[in-house]
Amino acid sequence: MIFRQLLEPVSSTYTYLLGCEETRQAMLIDAVLATWQRDLEELNKLGLKLACTFDSHIHADHISAARKLKMEAGSRIAHPAFDNLACADVGLEEGKPFELGSIRVEPLFTPGHTDGHHAYRVDGRVLTGDALLIDGCGRTDFQNGDAPTLYRSVRDKLFALPEDTLVYPAHDYQGRRVSSVGQEKTRNPRLGGDKPLAEFVKIMQELKLAYPKFIDYAVPGNRECGKCPYGVPENLQEYCAQIGESVQG
Repeated sequence: MIFRQLLEPVSSTYTYLLGCEETRQAMLIDAVLATWQRDLEELNKLGLKLACTFDSHIHADHISAARKLKMEAGSRIAHPAFDNLACADVGLEEGKPFELGSIRVEPLFTPGHTDGHHAYRVDGRVLTGDALLIDGCGRTDFQNGDAPTLYRSVRDKLFALPEDTLVYPAHDYQGRRVSSVGQEKTRNPRLGGDKPLAEFVKIMQELKLAYPKFIDYAVPGNRECGKCPYGVPENLQEYCAQIGESVQG
């Protein structure tokens, strides 16, 4: 399998490129509208054709590139079936692997950051979206997020994977790129070790993070698979392509 980790620096979002060496078909996971051209150029350099895009959840800090890539490359839009998006071509569900040539992706239902969040396990890796970050996790204070639910998703599902499984998150704000299940089980300051549920809930309640500045536009836009909604204020127009200062969206 061809694997690339690509960074959109404004929102610190990692997009993952997975390519089948036999069929030369590829998928992009958590692609960002601001970097759709870069992603297609990377695919072209590798001699790959984009077959589909995945998103881990309905993002609050950027606009997905899924719709734009479908327009430009003819790719299908795959999205967690839980969110019931009319624009999605494929509904992803735990227990129903998605295959593209030699690539086999296992969706894992990992709610808590959002109620429809999914991680994707593939070839010794797990792409954890915002559920599990390196030495952290996604926030739980919007989009039907819930700290106890996230705790169970991570501890009972992601931490149950083999310890040498590589952890690739959707974001990192300190330039880190990869961890492992074993490392996060041992040293994640929010969820690792013997951290009890009550302590995790207290940590999440005391974060006091600012309200994401683009969420009111990103969420409806991403419910349409990546479309800038009407009514975006002039001072936020540029954020339809890329936005900043929004942590763990």
